Amino acid sequence: MRKSVALVHDLVSRLSPLDELGAAHRAAALAWLARTDDVFRRVKPATPPQHLVSYVVPVAADGRVLLADHVIAGLWLPPGGHVEVDEDPALTARREIREELGLGGAGLARSPSLLTVTPTRGPDRHTDVSLWYLLVCTGDEPLHPDPGEFHAVRWWTRDDLAAADPGRFDPHFSRFLATLDRDLEAGR
Repeated sequence: MRKSVALVHDLVSRLSPLDELGAAHRAAALAWLARTDDVFRRVKPATPPQHLVSYVVPVAADGRVLLADHVIAGLWLPPGGHVEVDEDPALTARREIREELGLGGAGLARSPSLLTVTPTRGPDRHTDVSLWYLLVCTGDEPLHPDPGEFHAVRWWTRDDLAAADPGRFDPHFSRFLATLDRDLEAGR
C-alpha cells in the first residue's frame, strides 16, 4: 500500500463512528483504501471518480460555526478541498483554510472528527470521501474569503442552523454537529 494511502487508512480506522451510517461510510472507505492507491484527484473534477477531500469546520469559542456559500456546489459548506497526490489530509486542511479564508491553523485538530462518503451533484458527478477537521478559534479572526470559491462566508449559531433550509448544507453537516457535541461532552 502506498505510504500516503496507508496514512489515510490509519486515520479512517481510528475514527469512532457516530451512528450506523458512519460505520457504513468507514467500512466503505477502508475497503476502498485497501483496494486501490488511486485515491487522489488528478484531473478536475472527477478523475478518479472517487477521491479524498479535507473539510475544515471553524468553531468559535461561543459555539458558532463558520460556513461558506460555495460558488460551484451552491451549498453552505465548510472550507476545504481535495487532497493533493501524496499529501497528508491534515496538511490539506491547513492549506485550504489559509488559501480560502486567510486563517492560520493554530487550533486545527490533528485527526478528523468525521468521515463521510458523498456523491456530488451536477453534470460531473463523482464521490467525495471527506475527512472533517475541527478548527477551534475565537470567531474574531479577520477573514479573507476567496471570491473565486465563495459568494459569502457566515458565522452560524445553532439557532440559525435549526431555522435554515437543511437542503442548503452538506447532507452530513448535522452529523458533524452531533460528532462535535459528542467530542465536547467527552472532553476531546
